[in-house]
Amino acid sequence: MKIAFVGKGGSGKTTLAALFARHLAASTPAAPLLAFDADINQHLAAALGMPEDEAVPLPALGDHLTEVKEYLRGSNPRISSAAAVIKTTPPGRGSRLLRVAESNPLYDRLVRDVGGVRLAVTGAFAAEDLGVACYHSKVGAVELLLNHLIDEAGEYVVVDMTAGADSFASGLFTRFDLTVLICEPTLRSTGVYRQYVDYARDFDVRLAVVGNKVDDAADVTFLREQVGDDLLTWIGRSAFVKAAERGRILPITDLEPTNAAALRAIRIALDSCVKDWARYTAQAVEFHLRNATAWANERAGEDLADQIDPEFVLGTDVVPALRQSWPVR
Repeated sequence: MKIAFVGKGGSGKTTLAALFARHLAASTPAAPLLAFDADINQHLAAALGMPEDEAVPLPALGDHLTEVKEYLRGSNPRISSAAAVIKTTPPGRGSRLLRVAESNPLYDRLVRDVGGVRLAVTGAFAAEDLGVACYHSKVGAVELLLNHLIDEAGEYVVVDMTAGADSFASGLFTRFDLTVLICEPTLRSTGVYRQYVDYARDFDVRLAVVGNKVDDAADVTFLREQVGDDLLTWIGRSAFVKAAERGRILPITDLEPTNAAALRAIRIALDSCVKDWARYTAQAVEFHLRNATAWANERAGEDLADQIDPEFVLGTDVVPALRQSWPVR
């Protein structure tokens, strides 16, 4: 199951993504898990326990985009070259597909264990990117990977999205079974909720609100008044979280019982989502056609609508026929 964490800056989005990933990793048995930091500010690794001044930085997906494209392209005859692959290119017959927990050349090169969580990062948006790149080109690798990734019940993909409405600026926001909006008990934060709801409704995105920095029953009442039945659960003020923000990463078992119960509620909600692979595939095709028409056809010098395999639907039933394990060249 795939879950995204979104919210305004400072709402605690990355903190909650890290807590939930650690919760899954600590379950018995440990859940197959893959996490992505797709935020323009790369802090998920630190929230999982990696020191900010780590001597060896994590490999960035954005720096290996050509390798990602070449690997996923596989022998798909509809794709002329890796250069013709864009972030929305959907898989088809001949494409290489990914599983949550497996050994493959991309994971071996780009995924690292951080605090017991397998993590891949897009890479930070640096000053040298100005004028030649943008945030959305960085996260294109994540969208491409999720387009080719098959997950089953009991397997999890956790993605920390960028803050604000940028989360809905590309087809990436349709790649999840559940999108969790972190919402503080303030008018500014609930205003962001209303903006997100409009986007989610247009594309049939499942959205749940998790309150954060909740002090008392009055905060819960306020959130219920503002977001109604979308309020799934809430996280109270936490000494555990405060310790982490000061550099002390405690065992997840030390999390306050009420906050641990909130993480369990999120997992139950995620597990209750029903997979619809046909819908998932159709959304990928829709955004691919949008991008092809808007800019990609001109850049590629060909009609990228031809990359769509009309007889292909992503799902667990295609794995035996399409799963391959070729090395990255």
